[in-house]
Amino acid sequence: MIDLHYWPTPNGHKVTLFLEEAGLDYRLHPVNIGKGDQFLPEFLAISPNNKMPAIVDHAPADGGAPLSVFESGAILLYLAEKTGRFLSSDLRGRAATLEWLFWQMGGLGPMSGQMGHFNVYAPERIPYAIERYDSEVRRLHRVMDKRLSESKYLAGDEYGIADMASYPWIGAYSKLPADFVAFPHLGRWHQAIAERPATQRAYALGPTVNPDAGKPLSDEERKHLFAKRD
Repeated sequence: MIDLHYWPTPNGHKVTLFLEEAGLDYRLHPVNIGKGDQFLPEFLAISPNNKMPAIVDHAPADGGAPLSVFESGAILLYLAEKTGRFLSSDLRGRAATLEWLFWQMGGLGPMSGQMGHFNVYAPERIPYAIERYDSEVRRLHRVMDKRLSESKYLAGDEYGIADMASYPWIGAYSKLPADFVAFPHLGRWHQAIAERPATQRAYALGPTVNPDAGKPLSDEERKHLFAKRD
């Protein structure tokens, strides 16, 4: 059994995508980031960077005590190695998967998050920041589109953890849709993943955990999400 500490954000969706695809038994533990649950001592004990998702595996491969893992990319890699799924055992296939997984963690996710922040959540419009992150995300989409013109999925012909990591960040903000006209290969890939039954099950969890998703943020939510903390 795996405990998943989760909130329905792009990074949270990454892990439910894997768990639903793999059919692993798991329990959801909501981490309401708008109420500050990510700063609770019991959560910081398994995720010291006060970010979700995090997991606790109660049946690790070494047979030892429960094992906690934080950071969504590390979780995907851990689960892939645990199950032997969605990560090629072939040297070159594995290398390609890790390249694109780390590309997402270091680029697509952070840049898309900043684009969303300055376009959707910032209390004032800062044109330089908006243009900076819009332009960078578009560049990253162009990189993906070029790759997906050459292969079915990011690491080759098989769906894998690099795709699970990247998919939730494409069109993550309803006000900022991806340009599938300019990037048709990206659009083809995105539609194929959206149609997977496991994807639909994973995303169906969101409204059950956070029925207020999409509503304007309250002052309390802004404080927990964006305010400076000592």
